[in-house]
Amino acid sequence: MRIMRNRVVAFDIWGDYAHFRNIYTTSSPLSYSFPPRTTLAGLVGAIAGINKEECFRDFVRDKASISCRILSPIKKVRIGENLIDTKSAIKMHFIKNRTQIRFEFIKDPKYRVYFSHSDEKLYGKVKALLENHQSVYTPCLGLSELICDFSYVGEFCISQNSLDDFIPIDSVVPNRYLRKPPDFELGKEYFSESVPLEMGDGREVTDYGEVLFERRGEKIRVNVTNFWEVENNERILFL
Repeated sequence: MRIMRNRVVAFDIWGDYAHFRNIYTTSSPLSYSFPPRTTLAGLVGAIAGINKEECFRDFVRDKASISCRILSPIKKVRIGENLIDTKSAIKMHFIKNRTQIRFEFIKDPKYRVYFSHSDEKLYGKVKALLENHQSVYTPCLGLSELICDFSYVGEFCISQNSLDDFIPIDSVVPNRYLRKPPDFELGKEYFSESVPLEMGDGREVTDYGEVLFERRGEKIRVNVTNFWEVENNERILFL
């Protein structure tokens, strides 16, 4: 993984609920605990006004660097949703068939996103929109009904480093960076999820990866091949 630039923009996103659908589930949709890279690419694309057909092509890892930090404890709840069969009637008020499905949601989610891009024009557009709290399309946390708010944290210089030692990482930790098993500390809650990392033009997932995180957003001590030092004294890994 290489970063295209020596700067990143950081912004926080939050809302009442989030649902990042686990693609392995069908009848009872489960949610990833944090937004996968593909979801974050869609979120940045929505802010910048990039349509879905172009979004995944413009945000492949060769062009875009994206990282995620958990800022609020992950709390999952189940809520029943009434799904309707829109194909059974021409007009919405004629629809009678409803199926109640229990969805898993993240309650009171909050994350920090770090973003950089090789395209100076696109990067500058995203930065300007974030600074002015503007977006072209409405940003949401996984589902269009779950509208989120966001705030600009800043633009920071960033440098890539490597140490053959255990260091604290602020972001979620993709397993592909690990040299050794993590240093699990008492009192912390560790989880790992297999999440989609990239999609093709046909919206098919082309790459998955195991990602380690601490449920309350605490730092994780790991020995990794490389990491990035952010000017605001945070250490991150890119998804």
